[in-house]
Amino acid sequence: MDEIDTKIMDLLQTDARLSNRELARRLGVAPSTSLERIRVLTRRGVIRGYHADISLTALNRGVQALVAVKLRTPARAAIDGFKEFASRLPEVISVFVVAGDDDFLVHVGVQDLDHLHAFLVDRLSSRRDIAGFRTSVVFEETRKTKLGRLESSAVGA
Repeated sequence: MDEIDTKIMDLLQTDARLSNRELARRLGVAPSTSLERIRVLTRRGVIRGYHADISLTALNRGVQALVAVKLRTPARAAIDGFKEFASRLPEVISVFVVAGDDDFLVHVGVQDLDHLHAFLVDRLSSRRDIAGFRTSVVFEETRKTKLGRLESSAVGA
């Protein structure tokens, strides 16, 4: 990673829709150089993709929660099975396999607290492989949108 690679990442994190020609102009390099640098960063796994930032509130999923899940048996098959199950649920935004007292941290987005309660009771409580879970409702989120820069927003705003 050199200064040009760092600048490419900075520019693409600000606006991933920049054309290669505009990116090259801002970098002060030839378009072919810019394109090759992006290809190398992608091959190396530094750039993993380009994404739209979707408002959960606009999708009527303004209530977010983090659910810490503990399995009865934290064996590989149980971990893989729960991860697959949780990833398929429409309420689930992210699934993290974690170390410590819990096995998973599941980020969910739902319409309201009634839907969160239904998710916990109907989806999670019914699974025999879950020993227990704890839920934390998210009031506000601060997300890094660029390396070194934070953006804050209240959940539901």
